[in-house]
Amino acid sequence: MTVLYEDNHIIAVNKTCNEIVQGDKTGDRPLSEIVKDYIKVKYNKPGAVFLGVTHRIDRPTSGVVLFARTSKALARLNEMFRDKSEGEKTAIRKTYWAIVQGRPAMPEARLENWLKKNEAQNKSYIAKPTDEEAKHAVLTYRTLAYGDHYTLLEVNLETGRHHQIRCQLAAIGCPVKGDLKYGARRSNPDGGICLHARQIELEHPVSHVQLSITAPTPNDILWNDLTENIKS
Repeated sequence: MTVLYEDNHIIAVNKTCNEIVQGDKTGDRPLSEIVKDYIKVKYNKPGAVFLGVTHRIDRPTSGVVLFARTSKALARLNEMFRDKSEGEKTAIRKTYWAIVQGRPAMPEARLENWLKKNEAQNKSYIAKPTDEEAKHAVLTYRTLAYGDHYTLLEVNLETGRHHQIRCQLAAIGCPVKGDLKYGARRSNPDGGICLHARQIELEHPVSHVQLSITAPTPNDILWNDLTENIKS
């Protein structure tokens, strides 16, 4: 586990693909428990360790995950992430990097759709605005680098919907590499997808200092090649 930032109130770590943030029906050991053990050992804490899950990223996705170490921080972060999910202006900003198949028609754009979640399939679909179950989804992207077969995009979320990035990028013909659920040609060897929660920028929930927490990208050939081609 790589710790990206920690203080008395919050801790941020770099999740690897296929780790789960919080316990689920699989019974696999979640990242939250790993972080609790880290805190318990490092600070020699007796008894149970408090750790609040403030947000989650998909299991096959990597990148920054932020936890609360105090109830005060948890209450404030929950409010910030709730506002973010509904598209309200908030003191938190999430940036993702995605390696996608092909090249988008536009090197940068704002995507606006209505998404509907299919619970049985654990998948989201583009829906009509008139569908009462659909939710408004907005993101912006820009191209960071081109490869022979793949493109590296930077994605900023204006809303936080289920599988939003994966669904909206697939809808423009550029599914995330390895994401079979949304139309990728083949899976990745590690079973993950090339979607990385690159950065969280936020106002500290207690001190109100502005923070920017960045997660290094996965260390593999494609990620390394594309990030080396990023033009300033």
